[in-house]
Amino acid sequence: MAVSAMYPGTFDPITLGHEDLVRRATRLFDKVIVAIAANPGKEPMFSLEERVELAQAVLADFDNVEVMGYTGLTVGFAQDHELQVIIRGLRAISDFEHEFQLANMNRHLIADVETVFLTPTETYTYISASLVREICSLGGDISEFVSPKVRVALMERCGQT
Repeated sequence: MAVSAMYPGTFDPITLGHEDLVRRATRLFDKVIVAIAANPGKEPMFSLEERVELAQAVLADFDNVEVMGYTGLTVGFAQDHELQVIIRGLRAISDFEHEFQLANMNRHLIADVETVFLTPTETYTYISASLVREICSLGGDISEFVSPKVRVALMERCGQT
């Protein structure tokens, strides 16, 4: 039986930590959809279209990965696309409580969709998109945290061209 999963998030922008989780998820699932949430309440630095384009560029080498933008409930997206699994990343114990609540609520809403937690490789445990944006906006070097294409886009957005 083929098992398909989604890795949802804002990905504002996609980081090497995100890419690491996608790489590892492709070894566990037949198909992985990186589902980029519109999430206007977070006031993203990049538009949904830009975040999708950046993720597509970063993940282009993965044969069993598709990148899609979405609005609405994550479990609704999973159900609409016949996905059995939602992948969530846990960087630290502090992430667990919120992610645990989300997983239980999603299971309550749609019982057929399971949540799987993955932890990043140790190299990426401290990376978050919000920290990368902050470092960039303050003129710091972000090359260790994002792919070269994302670095260029972020530097342009932060006025560091």
